This record gives sequence, structure tokens and C-alpha cells, in this order.
Amino acid sequence: MLLAIDIGNTNTNLGVFDGQRLEHSWRIKTDARETADELALTFRGLLRELPVTGIAACSTVPAVLRELRTMLTAYYADVPTILVEPGVRTGVGILTDNPKEVGTDRICNTVAAHHLAGDRPAIVVDFGTSTNFDVVSANGDFLGGALAPGIEISLDALAARAAQLRKVELVAPRNPIGKNTVESLQSGIVYGFAAQVDGLTRRLAAQLAPADPSGVEVIATGGLALLVIDHCDTVNRHEPDLTLHGLRLIYDRN
Repeated sequence: MLLAIDIGNTNTNLGVFDGQRLEHSWRIKTDARETADELALTFRGLLRELPVTGIAACSTVPAVLRELRTMLTAYYADVPTILVEPGVRTGVGILTDNPKEVGTDRICNTVAAHHLAGDRPAIVVDFGTSTNFDVVSANGDFLGGALAPGIEISLDALAARAAQLRKVELVAPRNPIGKNTVESLQSGIVYGFAAQVDGLTRRLAAQLAPADPSGVEVIATGGLALLVIDHCDTVNRHEPDLTLHGLRLIYDRN
């Protein structure tokens, strides 16, 4: 079985694949202070007796990546491992000004999106700490995209900077016209981010495929995707474990 590890700024996603099928997945918080031994305890507690025969991992948190390398060397030395970083064969052309600054999670998303979209161009909307819009050509190249503040940090900032506002439950309100502070905040967050997704994806699709913007596959992923995508007109596919599938594909390629 292949263990796929996606370490993000807020959460770490783990999945175990049996062939192409994702058998188990977990989401835990990312703690940049965790040591290699603590990581090993967490992973072994989740995996229990599952036989791991390969590992593929990516990380956008350098401190955790350093401890992950140590942990893999100490506890999984006999398991073939791929860490997505410069020099690893991904099959993705990175057509940006500075390819080295592109997050490895975005590369994994690109690989998985191209696999799903086939010969169609695609846009990945990844709802994480930031909301990432990854633009993928019909050939599977990463063309760039857009980065916006994520849903949770936007709400945190609003609550911290406005004396009469506070954190609220992230659910859709009864009506877009909020009748109280809580519903007004929920309306602004849910419908505001849905409008942001639709507006940006339409602009990106028009640039990506001027002849047929509607033919662009728009794939949503990330922990907060379900909060927004039911209110979006442009998202036509939801793949909650897109990054993990990208890691699997990269492992197979290597």
C-alpha cells in the first residue's frame, strides 16, 4: 500500500492507496514544532497494522519537511519514498517566471487535474489556508494562477479587527439578506467567496481557452470546498483528495 502525505500550512492530509483506490484517509492539524519522533507516533497510530510499501509526500512547510525527512530515515528506511521537490519527475512543465517558488501541492494538483481532465484545460480551486487557483493547460503544464486569502483567515482577520464582529459557524445562512450579525457574516463569507470563485474562474478560463471557456474543467478541492461549491456556478467537479491522487500519480511515474 502507498502512503501519501500532503503537509499544508493548516492541515496535514494522509491517505493510503491500494492500487489506484484510496482506502483510508485522515486530516490532522499541522504543527511546525513537532519533532520527527512525534510525527512517527502520529503516523503509526493512524496506520496501525496497515502494510506500507511506498511513501509519497509533499510539504509547503519547510520546518515540517525537515522533520519528515528525519522521520522517514529513522522509521521507514526500508520503504521506497518519493518527496516531491526539484529533480523529481512529475511530468509537469512549470511555465512561470520562477518555477522554484511554486508550491509542491500545486504541482500535485496539476498532475491529478490533468489526469482527470484528459485533453481538456483545467482550473483547480483549492480551499486551504489560502484559496489557490491553479491553471492547467490541455498538455498538463502549470501555467500559473491566482492566490487569495482563505476563508478561515479572512474570518479571523475580520473578527480581530472589528470590535463588534466575532467568529461564527461556517454554514450558509437562511437567506442571503442577513437579519442579524451572525447571518450577515455567514452570507458575506459563503456567498462572497462563491462569487469570488465564479468571477476568478471565468476570467482565468477566458484567458486559458478564449475559443471555448465553457470547456475548461473546474475542479474544487480542499477542506472548506463543501462550504462554497454548492453556491458556485462554475465548479463542475469536486475531488476532496486531489492532492493525494497527484502524489500517487507522481510516485507511479518515478
